[in-house]
Amino acid sequence: MNDDVWSLVHAERAALIEDLTRLDDQQWDQASLCGAWTVHDVVAHLVDTARTTRLGFVSAMVRARFDFDRQNARGVERERGASPQETLERLRQVASRRSGPPAPLDTRLVEEVVHGEDIRRPLGITHAYRPEAVVRSLRLQVRTAASFGGAKERVAGLRLAATDVDLSIGEGPEVRGTALSLLLAVSGRREALDELDGPGVAALRTAA
Repeated sequence: MNDDVWSLVHAERAALIEDLTRLDDQQWDQASLCGAWTVHDVVAHLVDTARTTRLGFVSAMVRARFDFDRQNARGVERERGASPQETLERLRQVASRRSGPPAPLDTRLVEEVVHGEDIRRPLGITHAYRPEAVVRSLRLQVRTAASFGGAKERVAGLRLAATDVDLSIGEGPEVRGTALSLLLAVSGRREALDELDGPGVAALRTAA
């Protein structure tokens, strides 16, 4: 099972690297969908998380006084190269790693899919994600507390219904859309809310 997850992670990393090779420096400075981060910042974050080990994560959290945002910011600063090409080379070097923080393995899929879209959407790049990668990411997000980067509280009392795969999660007013749009919306990417419909969308929009 772990091998299956890592093969999906490695495939998504390779696909993102391929997309990044086509960008010019101005595109690397484009604002991403992830807060105040640029595309370059998100790539640096992916390098940092790919290098993360269980012990390293705990040590980093202690140094950051258990502040996830501070820890992430330090990781970006550490792994962001002097040029986009340097950061891209760092991503190539870690693309086949199989390490991660003390968290469910599917968090590695969430990182690759959600941050992949954080990068691609502002640049007008489309990518066909493996359906299993998106579904596993969505299932993990809806059962993970917001304090750990999930969406459990955000989707409480709603039913998520994917229109492109056989997937229905939860009970309550329905929110319909592709699995990828649902994943992005529950992960706080407000841009994806307009891709959803159903009586539960208003509640999800308020919670996002």
